[in-house]
Amino acid sequence: MNQKSNSNLKTSEKIIRLQNSIYPDQQLYWIHQICIDDVIGQKALLELLINRRIIEKMNINCLDGILFETLYYSKQDVIRESVKNYFVNGLFQFDSLCSQSITDHQYLQDLLIKHNFQEADRFTQILLCKLVGLDKSSKRNWLYFTDISLIPSDDLKVIDLMWRMYSRDKFGFSRQRQIWLTNNCNWEKLWLKIEWKYEGVARRYPSEFMWNINAPRGHLPLFNQLRGVQTLSALFNHVAWNK
Repeated sequence: MNQKSNSNLKTSEKIIRLQNSIYPDQQLYWIHQICIDDVIGQKALLELLINRRIIEKMNINCLDGILFETLYYSKQDVIRESVKNYFVNGLFQFDSLCSQSITDHQYLQDLLIKHNFQEADRFTQILLCKLVGLDKSSKRNWLYFTDISLIPSDDLKVIDLMWRMYSRDKFGFSRQRQIWLTNNCNWEKLWLKIEWKYEGVARRYPSEFMWNINAPRGHLPLFNQLRGVQTLSALFNHVAWNK
């Protein structure tokens, strides 16, 4: 891209280029170009997000997550306050999206909005255990492969979608599954691609995992990474991904 000529485009023209961009890197590029216009550009981005999510109620995708992240962390007070007023709880409203545990889903959303990925990872495991009926009185806080079919499809898809939308479409179970399928369901190739192994050696939890947005695609969330592949295989074959 010719950055010099692109920076001279009108904000409205940049918005059109952004809307026509498919890949997260392209979207991030155009959002950066629009933010050069300072508060005017950021107001245009806010209008775009409001139009997509509130007015037209389009199917959510990566662009919404990147727009929200950009505006939520804006250096402009008026922009930050506006996005929080329009999206009080974030991009997701759970009363119509999942079967139960609205408070838990909101807590996970709050963690992901703040990019507190390590705590979000820990809480995701807790939430999945709750969804299959394991509570605080249970002697285990992990899932067996036989538990996986008990996870409600709507909840699993929403948890996955939150991870994707608040990570520029980098993280989430469906992203890991996609990499796994692309590599002919080869587990060793998956570990290397998502860097759960480094130079052939399994990373030690938690210190050797990457808990930030710069982690490799599919690196998070962790899922029974120390307990073999049977449960993860069951997760990747959950009926949720067929709907």
